[in-house]
Amino acid sequence: MMTLKSDASLRHSKKSAEEANIFIIGSKGIPAQYGGFETFVDQLTARKQSQAINYHVSCMSDNRNEFFYNRSRCFNIPTANIGSAKAIIYDIQSLRACIKYIKKNNLKNCMIYILACRIGPVFFIYKRILERMNVRIFINPDGNEWRRSKWSAPIRRYWKYSEKQMVKHADYIICDSLGIESYIHSTYSSFKPQTQYISYGADLTPSVLDDKDEGFKEWLLSKEIREDRYFLIVGRFVPENNYELMILEFMESNLDMDLVIVTNIAENNFYSDLKEKTAFNKDKRIKFVGTIYDQELLKKIREKAFAYLHGHEVGGTNPSLLEALASTKINILLDVVFNNEVGRDAALYFSKHKGSLKHILESTVQLSQKEINDMEVKSKRVISTSYSWNKIVSEYETFFKNQIDFVETGTENKDLTKAVMV
Repeated sequence: MMTLKSDASLRHSKKSAEEANIFIIGSKGIPAQYGGFETFVDQLTARKQSQAINYHVSCMSDNRNEFFYNRSRCFNIPTANIGSAKAIIYDIQSLRACIKYIKKNNLKNCMIYILACRIGPVFFIYKRILERMNVRIFINPDGNEWRRSKWSAPIRRYWKYSEKQMVKHADYIICDSLGIESYIHSTYSSFKPQTQYISYGADLTPSVLDDKDEGFKEWLLSKEIREDRYFLIVGRFVPENNYELMILEFMESNLDMDLVIVTNIAENNFYSDLKEKTAFNKDKRIKFVGTIYDQELLKKIREKAFAYLHGHEVGGTNPSLLEALASTKINILLDVVFNNEVGRDAALYFSKHKGSLKHILESTVQLSQKEINDMEVKSKRVISTSYSWNKIVSEYETFFKNQIDFVETGTENKDLTKAVMV
């Protein structure tokens, strides 16, 4: 005997079928207090436009509590502090928690988005489990982590192998850089990877601090820095960001300005090595000012810099570069594919050849105010047209919603096959 469903039941079934449950793992969690991935997840959830998407965000913690933030379910994953392997264990435990939650609540249209490629050696095991559950897995390879010089040779080999295995088994690779997307296809062509380019974002909103803000003025005074009379660097303090090159070239210049470096040098051997190689401590213009966690103050510091220097050469679209293009009038970038892709004609470019950066630094102070203003207009246009957070969030939501059809089609095909076999 056939039982007819009520209208309310049909509406509920249709609503469930059209909703997507997106589980995001790999960031330290939200609210964002750390780096790029955390800011991305915070922005993605805060600016959610579609009611058809439910976000579930894994957060690194010391407890298993759940809470809601940005209209998203956040679930804590306690992880033992075991050094560099902590992130790997965290990702695995997060993945297990997703599987358990999906099964327990019989969720449909589920997708898991993994940020970074840390769990390659065991990835295929979970891929098989999730395939049987009709759950799709997407990964974001971030930059080429295996190229970072901070890792020892064995760890770099692990990163490369892990990346390979995750690209091989993922349903989709979401790349925040066209350069990374090209690398994925050329390196792993035998896997025929499915990729989707969606960049990182930036915010064009000016700092809430006005030009006479006491906190900003006190910061300048405490560091002996003059407004609009400093070049700025913001980024992780690692060799591949070319601090040695930029410091040496600046020291060779005759500029009556400072080089202000916002970075964390605590317990970092690279700092002492750099001091020994460059003797930057003998040049009063070189100023390491530590990390700045007040985002509005940092934005104000970017806005009032004369120019921003960007020496990153590893990875995809870099958040600090986007933030500089959104806030700083002149941007001077290392001439590599990732930076060219973002900066386009809105920036100046230097090579690693001796004297290249020194020449550009000294030439910028000769620019007219009109030339400086034109550069600022160009850089802000790059952000507004290609990298605004609203644009990035819209692209992600379109991508996720398009996957609903795939999942439902897959389910229908599987049920049809089963019916035919019976």
